[in-house]
Amino acid sequence: MTKTPPLSPPDTPMLPTLPTELAVRVSRWSGFALAALLGAGLVSCGWLLCSGKVQMLPPKLTRDAALHGAVTHHIAKQLSDAWFPERAADLERGASWLLFHDAGPRVRVGCPGWLFLNDELEVHDQAQAHAAAKARAVIDIQQRLRKRGIRLLVAVVPDKSRIAAAELCGVDRPAQLAPRAADWIAALQQAGVPAVNLAPVLQPLGAAAYLRTDTHWNETGARAAAQAIAAQVQAMGIQATPRTVFDVHAGAPARRPGDLVHLAGIDWLPLDLQPKPEIVAATQVSARQDPPAGGDSLDDLFGNANLPDVALIGTSFSRNSNFLGFLQAALGAPVGSFAKDGGAFSGSANEYFANRAFSQTPPKLLIWEIPERDLQTAYEPIGLK
Repeated sequence: MTKTPPLSPPDTPMLPTLPTELAVRVSRWSGFALAALLGAGLVSCGWLLCSGKVQMLPPKLTRDAALHGAVTHHIAKQLSDAWFPERAADLERGASWLLFHDAGPRVRVGCPGWLFLNDELEVHDQAQAHAAAKARAVIDIQQRLRKRGIRLLVAVVPDKSRIAAAELCGVDRPAQLAPRAADWIAALQQAGVPAVNLAPVLQPLGAAAYLRTDTHWNETGARAAAQAIAAQVQAMGIQATPRTVFDVHAGAPARRPGDLVHLAGIDWLPLDLQPKPEIVAATQVSARQDPPAGGDSLDDLFGNANLPDVALIGTSFSRNSNFLGFLQAALGAPVGSFAKDGGAFSGSANEYFANRAFSQTPPKLLIWEIPERDLQTAYEPIGLK
């Protein structure tokens, strides 16, 4: 016969395990440390609030932004700039990089030495609606400029993750982003807006067109883009003036800090612990100073003879890797640059159209450089009357 195992007494209470004496001592000091840490953060943020340096509401608050947490995000971003949160964030970012090779929420780590901006890989809510709104805005601006005798040329800079895809090494680029730039440019061209897709120009260069630890193109990519834009200007039947000869000289090699290293919060680490730095020989492009060929003219007397009739608006791509210099050399004429770091889609355009340079000395041609990653973000209106 099979013996029935004895039943355990019902509802036998489980006695908790008592902490060791060491655990009791350590927990006390851990509590003190946590309280000190929270207190320091509270004092640091409180000082920032009381100093009046925190703007409680964003400059431009929309209903959509408020519903999606823009107000709290705006305040949290400002509070994170206090001294203590900044130092704590530096330590956390450094430890994450050294222990796990993690570059934080805004930077993705690709193949060895390669970093990518996460903004390029983000699939936005209402992406198609935002892209359509921006296309309509560009078409409307082109029509308004045409009434003033100003031509418009749009140039779309492809994502680094698109062109240097061979260096992603496991970083996922969503398939729905594949037609993003081409579809948007096609919409402009169908409406009669001249637009250059720089992806086919840079694609043959691949990774050789972009910096490893920076969001931007390198001089190879910038030069190729500038030449493609100049060719489109010529195809439009436009000759930029005043005609100028530019001398191009290679500079001495020097270390170029990458903006993605800074964005990852690890630029404070020793160089040996950061991603391998890039050595770049920056090119110098300068206008040759030739004596004037003729006598004074009415334009000379009022200082207008040598003003460029081509203007450039856009983002930090126009301000990096000597793109402006290469564009001027390719056009054979100076270009007035009004590009803005962090300008995204609307920032540089809004500042330029409100500038006296536009109202008093308008160009004959406006070149508008737009990064692909900004095509499907929320549209901020552009003021051009």
